[in-house]
Amino acid sequence: MWARRHCYNQLLEHFEQKDVKWSKAAAYRHSINIIRPAFPWYNEVSSRVTRNAIDDLDNAFKHFFLRLRENKPANPKAKTFREKFGFPTFKKKGIGDSFALREKPKFSIDGRELRIEKLKTLIKMRQPVRFVGNLNQVTISQSAGKFYASILVETADYNPHAPEKESVGVDFGVKSLAVFSDGTEIPANNALQRNLKALKRKQRRLSRKQKGSNRRARAKFAVAKLHKRISDQRQAVLHELSDRLTRDYKVICLEDLNVSAMVRNRKLARPISDDGFGMLRRMIEYKAELRGVEVSFIGRFEPSSRTCSECGQIHDMPLDKRTMTCDCGNVMDRDLNAARNILARGLDTLRPDLKRTQEWRKTPSLLGAAAVTA
Repeated sequence: MWARRHCYNQLLEHFEQKDVKWSKAAAYRHSINIIRPAFPWYNEVSSRVTRNAIDDLDNAFKHFFLRLRENKPANPKAKTFREKFGFPTFKKKGIGDSFALREKPKFSIDGRELRIEKLKTLIKMRQPVRFVGNLNQVTISQSAGKFYASILVETADYNPHAPEKESVGVDFGVKSLAVFSDGTEIPANNALQRNLKALKRKQRRLSRKQKGSNRRARAKFAVAKLHKRISDQRQAVLHELSDRLTRDYKVICLEDLNVSAMVRNRKLARPISDDGFGMLRRMIEYKAELRGVEVSFIGRFEPSSRTCSECGQIHDMPLDKRTMTCDCGNVMDRDLNAARNILARGLDTLRPDLKRTQEWRKTPSLLGAAAVTA
């Protein structure tokens, strides 16, 4: 991992000069003719590791030039030109450390042992590969002092677990992470809130340590471990919820939440970020695609919480009002009422407009008649 980061930074230092133009072929030549002879220890690691650095830098430059052509700044408020359009920056130690091996001769797996090219010892894994098939890639990464191996397997024994229930509407919230239209309620995880006191204490200890000292390094590692634990707890809940939805229901109706605007509320920014709505949506979308489940989104400006799910009357519903009480006699929890509205409107978006369909069907016949007449 350190070889990949070192190669990336060496290449960036060379190609950010004025008279040097970026190209992938020139990067390969520079790494072989200049970088490898200057640093003989590159021969101790797989050549694929340095090729990862070239691929990453090529991808970074492509995105930078694309933003320039389309005049779409990555950070419009940035002061410098480089920051505004996202010019590639140097990689720091301990941030995004990983490398991938994509050729089969460069790695192999036997039970719980992983072999990597040019590594003298075998790596023992916590568990064997759970799928039977062709191994296409392994990605080694490090986070909070632990190493992870992500293995890409081309397999035919994957069971998508086709869902049995028809459809469900889901309302995401702060009080409850999700409320289903059938009345199921998933409580909020609040992983950050539970560990907030411990996190503040560890960060205070870190701020008192002298920079460059061993004690500061240990305190920094303790903070990183706690952040990793919070992240793992959050992801575990989101994976469980997204897996449950895509396993049980054929159609999932969701609200298109504008999370970036929601976190601007100072009082709700932390719990909204702690719930991880954006991550949950991505999980539901890719798992639904694997299992053949349809996901329908309603507009973010739909008054799902203010509309009565029985008669359609719209009410004023401030955030502190948790019960919908309608003139028609409907008394229902705010989130459950919203989930039922999301289900109804989500299913409406999937149904074809019969009037437009009939008009479309008439059009070809009229055109045909006109052609015959002509």
